[in-house]
Amino acid sequence: MKNRPVALLTNDDGIRSHFLHALAAAMARHFEVVVAAPAREQSWIGRALSRRREVSVESADFDGFRAWAIDGTPSDCVNIALAHLVETPPQVVVSGINIGYNTTLPLLYSSGTVAGALEGANWGLPALAVSQQVPEGSFEAITSAAGKLPPELGESLHAGAQLAAAHACRLVETPPLPLRVHNLNFPMPVSMETPWETTVPAHVRMPGLFVETAPGRYRFGFSEGLKVAGERGPTDREAIFAGRVSLSILNFSGVAESKGV
Repeated sequence: MKNRPVALLTNDDGIRSHFLHALAAAMARHFEVVVAAPAREQSWIGRALSRRREVSVESADFDGFRAWAIDGTPSDCVNIALAHLVETPPQVVVSGINIGYNTTLPLLYSSGTVAGALEGANWGLPALAVSQQVPEGSFEAITSAAGKLPPELGESLHAGAQLAAAHACRLVETPPLPLRVHNLNFPMPVSMETPWETTVPAHVRMPGLFVETAPGRYRFGFSEGLKVAGERGPTDREAIFAGRVSLSILNFSGVAESKGV
């Protein structure tokens, strides 16, 4: 099909992530897909840019799609792709599917997945960040397997990828508001019939994310954190823990939202 809209895909789990490949396959039903993703895993990097070193870019073998493996952060990937690599400007930037959810304010500010989408929004493009909850206790094993899942979980990933692609289509059809990122989180399991909920990021305080391993040495240790009062509406974390799809529209513009936006 000619003249299809172009979608630029990135992630923070790395170009070999099965979750990214599943997203690309679903997106290809509606878009011309190009991929610019980190050569290696870049989780929890936030919106970092590689200021003090050169970033290498190599063409990548990626299921027949035009793709680049970039030795940098998700923000590096999108910035370099939009400025130097993509011949036809994309109509949407989609970041994910992340292995694990990206909910609550602390995770959103730390997420390379959200940052990749935000870089697209900074160029005036519709931007979507997509994440998939994984079963409790399985994150390390799934990450080590580059996102490959057993069949019963793979069905959820397939459904989530299709839902993400459909939402990307809706974004392309709607004029983008400045510096908004649609943050989409899927529960596990998810299907095409799973109900959606429009949410706000949960206010959570994470007072300690490092554990002491030896005198003077600390290692990162994830914590669900402590809920802080102050949300105005159902939260992203509540939605996915209740088995619903969470959609939060993140406003990085500094302009207050009007009702209905």
